[in-house]
Order: sequence, then C-alpha cells, then structure tokens
Amino acid sequence: RMNIIVKVADDSHKIYAEEICNEIYLSSLERKTGIAKRSPEYIIEKMDAGKAVIALTDEGEFAGFSYIESWGEKKFVANSGLIVSHRFRGMGIAKRIKEQTFLLSRKLFPDAKIFSITTGAAVMKMNYQFGFRPVPFNELTDDPEFWKGCEGCRHFDILCSHDYKMCICTGLLYDPK
Repeated sequence: RMNIIVKVADDSHKIYAEEICNEIYLSSLERKTGIAKRSPEYIIEKMDAGKAVIALTDEGEFAGFSYIESWGEKKFVANSGLIVSHRFRGMGIAKRIKEQTFLLSRKLFPDAKIFSITTGAAVMKMNYQFGFRPVPFNELTDDPEFWKGCEGCRHFDILCSHDYKMCICTGLLYDPK
C-alpha cells in the first residue's frame, strides 16, 4: 500500500497546476456536473497564498487537491475544487483532503462561515460529517465576485435564470457559532 501525504500546498507544488486543472476538467465531463474551470495560474495563486491542500504519493505523484477562497470581507470562506486523481479514487483521500481544507479554513479564518457548493453525494456526506448543513444559496455569500467563479460551469445559465438563488448544486454551510 502506498503512502499518501496530504498537506498545505506551497510554491514547490506549482508543477502540478496543469495536471490539477486537467483532472478537474475531465471529472466534470465524466460526471456531467458543473465543476467550474480554473486556470493553472489561479491554482498557483492559491498555492502561493497558502490556501490550498495537495495530496501526493511518497514518490511525488499527484493524488488530489482542494483550495479555499475568502469572500464578503472574509466573513465567508469557500472550500472548492476538491479533486482526486482517477488512479487514487476509492482510497479515502478525498476525506483526508477535505479535512485538511476544513482545518486550514478554520485556522486562516476562524470566525468565518465556511461553505461548499457541490453536486456530489460523497462531498455532501463529508461536509455533513464536518458540521456543514444544506442552505439556500442566499445564505452563502452576497459577494458578486464569488458568483463570477461559476461562469465556467456548464450550468451557469441555470444559476443566472434563478437570480443566483438556486442551481443544480447544493449549497452547504458551516457556521462556527
């Protein structure tokens, strides 16, 4: 059994940015879900800022990734982009990444509400285990910059047609209070 290391990503991990973007894109096509596209530059920005979590094998093979972003004057933090490389799925890595992303969010933004938007039952279940609860989109953030991130999603027209109040995804919120 191989050893998978899950840790906060840094500048040394930018070599994985393209692979991360490709994995996110392929997963969205396979699942026909609305994972928003991200650029390698965006992923690198998250790594440089200490706002990303990466999973690697002992040999340095990419296994998974997630990142965080703050919104609404740091009152809200989104846990986003959770992906596990095909080769490593079914090994519990997603939960380990999710846990580290959640802990990083709490460390960097201890008073912020943390949210996640997903179509995946497994992610919903993990979020629920960390204390997230389903909420309407209007409880997530009113920061228009957040919703711009949805523009790369295949379901963006649905979000727009519902005035950013609902979509295919489920919004989940963790309130530290």
